[in-house]
Amino acid sequence: MSKPGPSIVWFRRDLRLDDNPALAAAASRGAPVLPIFILDPEEEIGGASRWWLHGSLAFLSENLGKLGLPLVLRRGVPESILSAVAREIAAEAVFWNRCYEPRATARDKRLKSSLSDAGLEVHSFNGSLLAEPWEVKTGSGDPYKVFTPFWRALSQRSFDAPLAAPRKLDRVKDIATDRLADWGLLPAKPDWAGGLRETWTPGEAGAHARLETFVERSMSEYPDARDLPDREGTSRLSPHLHWGDVSPRRIWQVVRDAEGGGGRAGDAFLRELAWRDFACHLLFNWPEIATGNWKREFDAFPWMSDEASFEAWRLGRTGYPIVDAGMRQLWQTGWMHNRVRMIAASFLIKHLMIDWREGAAWFEDTLVDADLAVNRASWQWVAGSGADAAPYFRIFNPVLQGEKFDGAGDYVRAFVPELSKLDARYIHKPWEAPPSNLEKAGIVLGDTYPAPIVDHARARARALAAFEEIRNG
Repeated sequence: MSKPGPSIVWFRRDLRLDDNPALAAAASRGAPVLPIFILDPEEEIGGASRWWLHGSLAFLSENLGKLGLPLVLRRGVPESILSAVAREIAAEAVFWNRCYEPRATARDKRLKSSLSDAGLEVHSFNGSLLAEPWEVKTGSGDPYKVFTPFWRALSQRSFDAPLAAPRKLDRVKDIATDRLADWGLLPAKPDWAGGLRETWTPGEAGAHARLETFVERSMSEYPDARDLPDREGTSRLSPHLHWGDVSPRRIWQVVRDAEGGGGRAGDAFLRELAWRDFACHLLFNWPEIATGNWKREFDAFPWMSDEASFEAWRLGRTGYPIVDAGMRQLWQTGWMHNRVRMIAASFLIKHLMIDWREGAAWFEDTLVDADLAVNRASWQWVAGSGADAAPYFRIFNPVLQGEKFDGAGDYVRAFVPELSKLDARYIHKPWEAPPSNLEKAGIVLGDTYPAPIVDHARARARALAAFEEIRNG
């Protein structure tokens, strides 16, 4: 029998060798493999995510190089590029791992049809979720709308063991490739990525190192420490998951093995991992939530247009220290602690009454883990407009939230250095500090640090009135 013709593996949000179903399937054919990544100019990728993508692609290229394979980089329309490359190398099969965002699913359906019509085998796989968005259903066969029963159903499923990385792959003939440096994914003028470089190591090795560190040092305290932003109490695996440096199935297996099959800490963490699946489940089954309110009564909400307040929020200059610390952490590191994300999002939506979509767009540009499904579902959860959302009347008090989760003020001190010398009694409400304390700490309210841009009590009353109006309208 003749040896099968070459295979193409199209890398997307799966920039790894370990537990990569598409790569493993291509390797099992026993044919030469061409790995390719296509930068689609129509795909919106935020600045921080572009920085991460560069790092993950560089590491993937290095790893493939150890197997003797170059990673081919092309920029353009995937349909045209894959068809042309398939003809150039006389490929017989194309493999990829699925993406679930509305635009990607529509494109992939067209692409699978056109490549099949051209005589190629086309195979797609789940490489980025614990379960496919159509697999976890209620007893009546409908998609879940509430997370807790979704988690219960998901956690009772058994998952296949993660796949080992291929040890040997045959190389296809050399073809033209772009240079990664020419794609301009890294910021240059100005180079604002210094804090990102200090904080993160994109790529597969960085992901596994972070997972190992979390399991060994932090997981046992996760149920209690995850809400404390001044501690390394969370895994910080979210950006690695976004670009697929590590698979959720590998994380599930490592966590379960570390606890001998189950435990309180592991369950608490895996429940958060499952929220990512749930968000994708929602987006796949109700794609309109990417741009619109799940609860349509929120279409009548009287959002305000206030560029000055929005700018203060983006810059971390609202006068509420826990909000400002979070927004500055985001700008400096491309990441924000999850508890603080909720506080900052609630402040924008309910204190400033600025449309949640404005905040979501800012996060998508500045977060290294800017996942569309998770980001949009989370913002709608805070707004009260989404599936399984927080009650509309839940309006976080940023002072009380700061005092509860950053009691000593260490998180605020780390990211709002102008408040670093202020007594812990006032660090979350510097406007209440006696003049002598402010003077001793070198703070001039309205100068070195802003006074609150809104009064909490009045802002809360205004938001509640607006929510009541749309509920009764």
